[in-house]
Parts: sequence; C-alpha cells; structure tokens
Amino acid sequence: MTQTRPHALYAEVIGQDRAVAALEAAAARPVHAYLLVGPPGTGKTAAATGLAAALLCPAVPPDGTCDSCRRVLGGVHPDVIHVEREGASIGIDTARDVISSALTSPVEGERKVVVLHDFHLVRDAAPALLKTIEEPPATTVFVILAEHLPPELVTIASRCVQVEFNPLTAEQVTGALEAEGVAPDRAAHLAEASGGRLDRARLLVTDEQFEARRRAWLDVPARLDGSGATAAIVADELIGFLDSSVEPLKSRHAREMAELLERNERAAEVVGSGKSGRSGGRAAKAALNTGVKALEERHKREQRRQRTDELRSGLAALATAYRQRLAAGPDPRRHVASIEAVGYIDKLSRDLTYNPGELLAVQALLVRLGRSALRS
Repeated sequence: MTQTRPHALYAEVIGQDRAVAALEAAAARPVHAYLLVGPPGTGKTAAATGLAAALLCPAVPPDGTCDSCRRVLGGVHPDVIHVEREGASIGIDTARDVISSALTSPVEGERKVVVLHDFHLVRDAAPALLKTIEEPPATTVFVILAEHLPPELVTIASRCVQVEFNPLTAEQVTGALEAEGVAPDRAAHLAEASGGRLDRARLLVTDEQFEARRRAWLDVPARLDGSGATAAIVADELIGFLDSSVEPLKSRHAREMAELLERNERAAEVVGSGKSGRSGGRAAKAALNTGVKALEERHKREQRRQRTDELRSGLAALATAYRQRLAAGPDPRRHVASIEAVGYIDKLSRDLTYNPGELLAVQALLVRLGRSALRS
C-alpha cells in the first residue's frame, strides 16, 4: 500500500501509515509528551524528527520546506535536543541532563523539543524523570523513543500519547530500495541481510565491503581450533571489520558537514554585512556554532550505532553458520555443540544493548565456541 506524505517531514518513514497519521494529528494539537514504541529500524527516529519539525514550523499547517524544517530534518536546529545514554542504561546523570534541557528556554521560537533515545533502558532513573515528563514547562515537548515497554516505563507511558511502530517486512524494505533505484535481486538480498531494518539496508547499498565481511563471519567456525591465541587473532580481524563498516557512513557525514559549513559561510557573510544588527549578529553566529556542534554529535551517535548494528549483523551470520552445521549431519555431539554455539551467539547479540567492550566480548565468545567445538 502506498503511503501518502503531504510534505517532506516523514519521507524517511516507510510502512507506518497509522503512526504517521497519528503524528500529523498530534502536530495540529500538541501535548506535552509522545512515546514512540517499536523495534529498531522501524522509522521511530525519522518520525520523531518529522514531528519535531512540525512542532517548530512557523507555518500552519507545517510546510516541511521552510528554513526551520530543513534545519530540524538536517539535525542542526538548536531547539531540538537529542538526549542519549552514556553507558549501558539511562542513569541519574542523563536524567539530570534531561531535566536541565527541559527547563531551559527555547533559543529561537516559542517551543523546544527534547528527544529521548533508548528509553526502554531507563532503569533506576525513571522516578527522577517522571515529574518532569508529566509536567514539563509549557515551552517543552518530549518525544520519547523506546523499543518496548519495561515495567519501570509503564507509569511514564501512561502520561504520554503512545504511537506504535510495527516491524517492517522484507517486502516493504525491498520495495523501498527498489523505489530508490536498487535492482530487485540486490534489494531483496539487502533486505534480508539488514534484518528488516530499512536504515541499515540503505547504508548497505553503498557498502562495497559488506559481502566480504559477512563471508568472514561465516568462515569463523572453520578457523577456531580451541586455542585462545587463535580466538584472539580472529577477534582482532572481526573488530577491524567494524572500523571499515563505518566508512560509508563517514563519507555521508563528510558531505553533510561540508553542506552545513557552506550554508554557514553564506549566512556569516550576511551577518558580516551588518544586515542583522550587532545583537542579531551575535545570536546568528551562536546559532551557526550550535548547528555545527549538533551535527557533530549526531554523527557520533550514528557511527556508534552503526558499529553495534554491524556487530549484531556479523553475529547473525555466525549463528547462520552454526545452524547450517546443525542441518549438515546427524552427529549428536556436533549437534549439541552447534546448539550451544547459537545460544552463546544469541546471548552476546542481546547483550550489545548494554554496550559491552567489543573486542573483549568477541574474544570471549570465540574462546567459548572453540572449546565447545573441541568437546564435540
């Protein structure tokens, strides 16, 4: 089914008609807090950005093309604040940042939007945030993103307008890629490799090394000999692949930063000509600097997430290799070892949510896999 989008605000949100309709209605009658819930890669972040643009747009209805909208969609508007966890969960320090951000006045207009990422990891900080989210200043709107609703989030969820995001099907991801010019066979392959995540599938389109990295993960079982030395060598190689996986994203980021600096240079010329006045000139320069810093922070977040996504993708390929061994023959001991291996791999994939040290985590996994293989 084709999704209609009246503006560019939700152009990156695919297959979420009901969610987009709810957010469009929300922008017309804003409330203090929204909770967007759904698996990763379903468009929550893009939808939150679109909603923020709509809430800050000076036009009624939001036009999606004005300078304010373009800056929000580009991640450089000073009145859209993204708050992310520093460690494995959202702790008290992050909660204090959220409260501080909510209490400060908007820089440009009458409203600011605070976007809270990974809120399903709120843990013990939930009580500290409840009152602020329940009764923020009139100028602040919260947009909260979560993959699911843990018990500690239920009370906060009851204070928000909740919008559900459904998992994307492989067909939806394939269709989106084909619409962007990707050949059908390649689109289908990337949709499968991305695990139904459109954001990752789009990145893989320009990633020429993806197949080689996937093959390296598939070859891991044949390389392990049970020794810690071998596990360390293989782990080093796999972590090196994480570095290369970020290169396509870095290229895109370099283009985005160059475009922003070019826009800032043009704006600075206007400021330097005196057309804005002294106080207006200072405010304009501050806004330009804020935009650069905001873009740098967004790039750091995206590169960190890319590494986690790539590692999770590699682990999925590794699990596939062991599942293929399960189907290869009736040897009971090898069968048990393969089942154990898949369990170890799935556990690490889940634990990536808590930001473990990449190298040590992979080394420990490969040591366990090698020892399990020896027992078989």
